[in-house]
Amino acid sequence: MAGRGFQGMNYSYCLTAVLLVIISLTTTAMAKFVVEKNSLKVLSPENIKGTYDSAIGNFGIPQYGGTMVGTAVYPKENQNGCKTFDTFNIEFKTKPGGLPNVVLVNRGDCYFALKVWNAQNAGAAAVLVSDDREEPLITMDSPEEDSSAAEYLQNITIPSALIEKEFGDKLKVAINKGDMVNINLDWRESVPHPDDRVEYELWTNSNDECGAKCDTQLEFVKNFKGAAQILEKSGYTEFTPHYITWYCPQAFTVSKQCKAQCINHGRYCAPDPEQDFSRGYDGKDVVLENLRQLCIFKVANESNRPWTWWDYVTDFHIRCPMKEKKYTKECAEKVIQSLGLDAKKVEKCMGDPNADAENPILKQEQDAQVGHGSRGDVTILPTLIINNRQYRGKLDKGPVLKAICAGFQETTEPTVCLSDDMETNECLKNNGGCWQDKKGNITACKDTFRGRVCECPLVDGVQFKGDGYSNCEAAGPGRCKINNGGCWHSTQDGQMFSACLDTQTSGCKCPPGFRGDGVDKCEGKKAEEGKVGWAAVWVVLLGLAAAAVGAYVVYKYRLRSYMDSEIRAIMAQYMPLDSQGEIPNHVNNETL
Repeated sequence: MAGRGFQGMNYSYCLTAVLLVIISLTTTAMAKFVVEKNSLKVLSPENIKGTYDSAIGNFGIPQYGGTMVGTAVYPKENQNGCKTFDTFNIEFKTKPGGLPNVVLVNRGDCYFALKVWNAQNAGAAAVLVSDDREEPLITMDSPEEDSSAAEYLQNITIPSALIEKEFGDKLKVAINKGDMVNINLDWRESVPHPDDRVEYELWTNSNDECGAKCDTQLEFVKNFKGAAQILEKSGYTEFTPHYITWYCPQAFTVSKQCKAQCINHGRYCAPDPEQDFSRGYDGKDVVLENLRQLCIFKVANESNRPWTWWDYVTDFHIRCPMKEKKYTKECAEKVIQSLGLDAKKVEKCMGDPNADAENPILKQEQDAQVGHGSRGDVTILPTLIINNRQYRGKLDKGPVLKAICAGFQETTEPTVCLSDDMETNECLKNNGGCWQDKKGNITACKDTFRGRVCECPLVDGVQFKGDGYSNCEAAGPGRCKINNGGCWHSTQDGQMFSACLDTQTSGCKCPPGFRGDGVDKCEGKKAEEGKVGWAAVWVVLLGLAAAAVGAYVVYKYRLRSYMDSEIRAIMAQYMPLDSQGEIPNHVNNETL
């Protein structure tokens, strides 16, 4: 098994029929294996500095989309890592201010996963397993046949990788010489990220009695269902379920084993769930339920509800478990009805399992199992494939979601990939080194799943243009409504003056009568005219005031002269004035 260093067929834990064992091993021997790798770069010492390949372990949590810089450590004792390190008083916990420790151990004597588990318990941040033979890199898989391993497999949380013997020997020599060996583990390109949509598929099984592997995949489906449906409904992902079947050789199709484990005359088979032909369910029951789940996905997809598959699989395993003898067609139909699916369409899709003919749905699954392009044959159950690249690591919601997020082109990730526990939040420190307008609260820094990018933003429909690091300017129609396009503006005499024109797609220009750079200042004739205008107003006002005072003085003078002449005339009637001659007194004469 691959758990001890051989990448082989990982279904042998449940193959009980001799014929199917032979078929599966033959298929494996002819299979096309593709080992999923991550880049490993030695930063120091100088004599081994460079980039090397490493094969990602199929357990633990690889840091998809991220990197880890650490110091390589090779223990003086327990160098194969098969015993607990505390037995030797060895620990690898990171000291304050120091780099995390990446522990190097030798291959052999125990399972890969056990080595990593022991190193993790001693404080290791990651584990490198040095091969003990000259051969191409293989995938370190989990030990399926060891039931005791299930106790620690799900608790391994650090990444691990297998390295070639020659490279491992170089690391050992450098460490033993006392050199500081700093390495950078890089998973950023482990998952292709060509565009804004991720295509992924899960090769699974409806059998719930195959041990720890089945329990793991059922738990994953239940826990990941919510995230999967949100991503699918929003158009961020395209998910496809798959199921593996084998065939029975033509010469044995009438045998008891083939009849119990196969449908369509030996064309599509599955191992007995309980590994006991005398009791319980048969392999053909599993094949039929696998086919039913494929058809449910097909029918749901045709009605634009492909995410219903997650509901059915979860509900079926809750309502129809093998242990309670409910793994039946009748129970499945009740689940189908409760989800509002068309049972007749599902039945028609499944076809006749007793027919001596190909089933198009299952035939398509067998063809899809064969590797193509950069993807190898599917040989590990369960297998998750993201953007045509096999996922390696713990089948759990957090690690899988992180791997899917790594499959999006940068800046196109959905918000679920930018949560606090997923993104790096590099924009929080010094604005990520990007351009920003503090006054307008506008920044070119955008957090991504992998880090950050400096891109001029789009604000209220207005696109900023520039390098994103030192300069971003609003451009195009409507730019002047965003912080006045970054141009000078002022209000004078109740009138608004601006150096930004919507008719221009970029730049700032002082308005007519003003001079300046248009960005920080505009000064000139208008300002001077404003000052002169106010002076003229004051001169006019003062002139008017002087004229009014003069007019008032003249008026008062003429009024006084008129009053004087009137008084003199009145007084002249009653008494002589010095200037008048004697006037005869007619009254006295007449009286006398």
